[in-house]
Amino acid sequence: MPTCIACGATSRLISDGIGACAACIKAGDAKALEAAQQAHRRQRNRFGLPEEPPRDKDGLTCDLCLRTCRIGEGSVGYCGIRTNHGGVLKGGDEERGKVSAYHDPLPTNCVADWVCPAGSECNHPKFSYRIGPEYGYTNLAVFYEACSFDCLFCQNWSYRRGSTPEGGFTPSELAASVDSRTACICYFGGDPGPQARHAITASQVALMNNPDRPLRICWETNGSVNPSVLDQWVTLSMESGGCIKFDVKAFNENLHQALSGITNKRTLSNFKRAAGRIAERPDPPLVIASTLLVPGYVDADEVKSIADFMAQIDANIPYSLLAFHPQFMMKDLPITSRRHAEEAIAAARSAGLTRVHVGNLHLLGRDSY
Repeated sequence: MPTCIACGATSRLISDGIGACAACIKAGDAKALEAAQQAHRRQRNRFGLPEEPPRDKDGLTCDLCLRTCRIGEGSVGYCGIRTNHGGVLKGGDEERGKVSAYHDPLPTNCVADWVCPAGSECNHPKFSYRIGPEYGYTNLAVFYEACSFDCLFCQNWSYRRGSTPEGGFTPSELAASVDSRTACICYFGGDPGPQARHAITASQVALMNNPDRPLRICWETNGSVNPSVLDQWVTLSMESGGCIKFDVKAFNENLHQALSGITNKRTLSNFKRAAGRIAERPDPPLVIASTLLVPGYVDADEVKSIADFMAQIDANIPYSLLAFHPQFMMKDLPITSRRHAEEAIAAARSAGLTRVHVGNLHLLGRDSY
């Protein structure tokens, strides 16, 4: 049975991958926080990634995300893609991106499918091809293989093994993947943040090549991108009928730091910044939030705190709760139970949110914890 290094408690809801229980982490116990930091160092070494954001005094500053790495000549940033090559920052701009893409038939398993034009009855014909789910059309799913976070429970961690086809895509090549049946483009990962300029250019080219037809631009992000970049994302989504899907990992900052390796301050401020533009286009929803229900760590109380934050901004923001599947450094935890999900839904609604949803009911396990 896993044991918390700080308090000595034993429980199957304590992951050996992090080494401490949620209570000790939230309380800021030094041993618990150090155990989490060591877990991040171990797994980053495993994939040859920097343990910490580089701070070379003579390096170039990358300001694409909250990390603000200072990258020395010949070195790489925390995300693993931004490099200093001959005194110029490379990676994730106009050149070939570390990215893969595929056409996913609609409606698809998307955080927003229950409220967006691809899977619901909103905004036909301006932003959608039919009333109701867009059967017969596809989403161009664009997976960026780099990330500014370091989530120990990452559900898509296998990209770190290096699965990108040799050469990747230029923005123009990616835009050319849009065909007559493509209704939307969704950038996810990893996270689109480290390669934000690549995605912005690809979006602009795709929209220019496909005028006078629905082509929604959507983003699924941890929210740590530079606010000026976020503003460009929001504008692209606003004008095309797409949305920004914020993955809000946790509200307690100590817990967020332990799970994801970084503060949540930028995520929360960017969420509020994007949501401040909802009034410009209230339908379809511009901003959507999701939270992974990690057993033992992201419980109903944590969801309640996130929901309180959201409700103070706009009670109508859609909130999708996602079942956890054992992965990566926390693969010793159980699947999210149905009771866990039901308690989280009740907590979110008690905060005043009007649109709360469990996004992957088929993954829920039995009420065994």
